[in-house]
Amino acid sequence: MLKVIQSPAKYIQGPDALCHIGKYTKTIADHVFVIIGNSAMKLVGNTVHSSLEEFDVTSHFEVFGGECSRNEIQRLSDMLKKHECQAVIGIGGGKVQDTAKAVAHESKLPILIAPTIASTNAPTSALSVVYTDDGEYEDYLFFPTNPDIVLIDTSIIAKAPTRFLIAGIGDALATYFEARVCHAGHKPRTTGGGISRIAMALCHLCYETLLEEGYKAKLAVEVGVSTPAVENVIEAITYLSGLGFENTGIAGAHSVHNGLTVLEECHHMYHGEKVAFGVLVQLVLENSPNEELDTLLDFCVQIGLPITLDQLGVKDGEKLKEKVMAVAEASCAEGETIHNMPFEVTPEKVYAAILTADRMGRDWLY
Repeated sequence: MLKVIQSPAKYIQGPDALCHIGKYTKTIADHVFVIIGNSAMKLVGNTVHSSLEEFDVTSHFEVFGGECSRNEIQRLSDMLKKHECQAVIGIGGGKVQDTAKAVAHESKLPILIAPTIASTNAPTSALSVVYTDDGEYEDYLFFPTNPDIVLIDTSIIAKAPTRFLIAGIGDALATYFEARVCHAGHKPRTTGGGISRIAMALCHLCYETLLEEGYKAKLAVEVGVSTPAVENVIEAITYLSGLGFENTGIAGAHSVHNGLTVLEECHHMYHGEKVAFGVLVQLVLENSPNEELDTLLDFCVQIGLPITLDQLGVKDGEKLKEKVMAVAEASCAEGETIHNMPFEVTPEKVYAAILTADRMGRDWLY
């Protein structure tokens, strides 16, 4: 099996990076279609527009509809064609970024991704997670190339609500554990090909960075400032985790996330928050050593990531076990990445792991 490594063509990170977006956009197009979140439009819309104008790049701004669904992708693709743009810029959170990538692929155009929060490892990847219009997970879209440019303004991200960074840490937390089982089981990368040593090194560095810098970064962001720890954690979430998962693979943690989307009471939780609980479930499935579980539980509590069903919004009650089985069955659907685990996984095993992880989390907290 050939080993394959893929990544964005250019990655730029630092304070006030959005002030330079025109300079980098000019290298790929003169007329661009900007897909931007509603909050991002208010926060950085003028900055982006001014920078594009400074470098003689004309643009059409379109506010994101709120969900990375096939209907929204089609709506924006139609708008792009109408305005005859030469490239796509995606500015905002993970769903904006995933939608922008899908629109660029649909029209075979270059793309620049500029996150305003660090809540997922979506910016660098050549895939999009597609949901229904109601927010239920549907499937993945895989693209032949990664974004042309990823531009990370750490000043903006540091001022975003702390919960976004915490969710990003939760998403990145899965990278090493999922890569490890894919590597052990000799599974192909997410988009095919063998797993390289450099990819595994990125995943391990990602995990080490989160443990060493995560809490310090959280404290800094709580007061709206960027420190070296914040810079390191943003890089871990976006670049190390982004390249790490895509060049290795994903497994149980993300499948449990996908399973949790079938429960309406979990829809208010962010992607990375659900993934973090999925990591705990995956480690229970693996029967990981107590020391590893203790490190994970301690870190999640320190950071503020959920380790119980109650923290995810799933309350005790007569239908609890029925709901957990629904999550387990969805997690084990055909084609789900949980089947990258190096042993047979069934809904019954996942059901048991979810309930055990929940009890473990409750015992740790109380």
